[in-house]
Amino acid sequence: MKSSAGEQEGSQIQHEAAEGSMLSGAMSLASQPSLRSLPSLDVHDLNTSPSLHQCIATIKGHSSASAYVSALAVDGDSLYIASSDGSIRLWALDGASRSQEEQQQDDGCSSSSSSTTVADTDSSVKSLLATGNGGLLLSSHQDGKIRAWRAGSRRRDGETRPQLVLRAVLPTAVDRLRTCLLPWSYVEIRRHRRCTWVHHVDAVTALAVSPDGALLYSASWDRSIKVWRLPGFRCVESIAAAHDDAINALAVSPDGRVYTGSADKKIKAWTRGPGQRKHALVGTMERHRSAVNALALGANGKVLYSGACDRSVVVWESAGGGDGGMEATGTLRGHARAILCLAAAGELVCSGSADRTVRVWRRGGAENNGYTCLAVMESHGAAVKSLALVRGGRDDDGSCSSEGSSALVCSGALDGDVKIWSVFIPCL
Repeated sequence: MKSSAGEQEGSQIQHEAAEGSMLSGAMSLASQPSLRSLPSLDVHDLNTSPSLHQCIATIKGHSSASAYVSALAVDGDSLYIASSDGSIRLWALDGASRSQEEQQQDDGCSSSSSSTTVADTDSSVKSLLATGNGGLLLSSHQDGKIRAWRAGSRRRDGETRPQLVLRAVLPTAVDRLRTCLLPWSYVEIRRHRRCTWVHHVDAVTALAVSPDGALLYSASWDRSIKVWRLPGFRCVESIAAAHDDAINALAVSPDGRVYTGSADKKIKAWTRGPGQRKHALVGTMERHRSAVNALALGANGKVLYSGACDRSVVVWESAGGGDGGMEATGTLRGHARAILCLAAAGELVCSGSADRTVRVWRRGGAENNGYTCLAVMESHGAAVKSLALVRGGRDDDGSCSSEGSSALVCSGALDGDVKIWSVFIPCL
């Protein structure tokens, strides 16, 4: 029998929702309650003019109609695209710099067939993470495993082509052997079923690394959080029953605080103090009225964004008490259906929804008060499941040039397509 989190997946795809995030299988996302416990933040200068954003490329999906884009990750000039069929593809972001004439094809989005399959697995990919540490790419899967890859190449038909080389599968054989021989390593995961504490026993939905790159965090539908030491890939900690329901999202701030978002409607904060070996719960944040699907940190970790089935993005800011706590300051509204994914960088945050749109928001609107909605992108033919954001065009000191700056937004949908958007960001 599948777990309750696993049983949700079919219903969510049917309603173009995120995995593990339905409150009720019979309830459509359009009927999810909206969030009224917090005021809407002022959104200034709403401008959805095409002059501010343009779709510059469409990367077509697989021939299989059942495969959808499940995760995206940017590593330098490379965009990795993961799919529900277990494959990982590579697309060069410099391909986005094509001419304006080419961009006018296909209803403003030029199609690209240049993506290359660089890895195939036998389990659906749930999340991707490019660590920037020696070209290490991490993928988490439906089968409860985490796979670590290195960028490599293979020679075929006289040509050298990129390929991901499998570096490790977590938990590693060493971890499995180390724990299976110790009776106290076994924990009860379901009634009459036991497993060693290093194993995730359901889909691993989210990954994040510590600021120093020494620790990898993983979260799962099995409600647990695990901590792995890099680069040895050894599991050093497991927090069982971290939430009351499936964990869908994970984020780590620059100060090392770990945030988790769950189908139990809660966001929890975890930290490990100096000299401590284990992470401890230091806060529970409750504002959403339905499952939390996505988390993202912006403004150098000072702002946390959370998206849920209640169609709202809650903005959490530092409480200023010195303990790193966050308090809800308001919500960003505009999506008509569930928020499925978020991406943030600096003062920008992007939200993708089951309403098939992507919204780009900028913190610090008119007179640095409120938010500005810079773009509403509407070309997807299905729910937007994954996002990646790449900032660019800023001066060396981080300031904005007189012409403004720019960003690339990569969005993947349940129809298998990935779209690359160029967004112009006027200076404040």
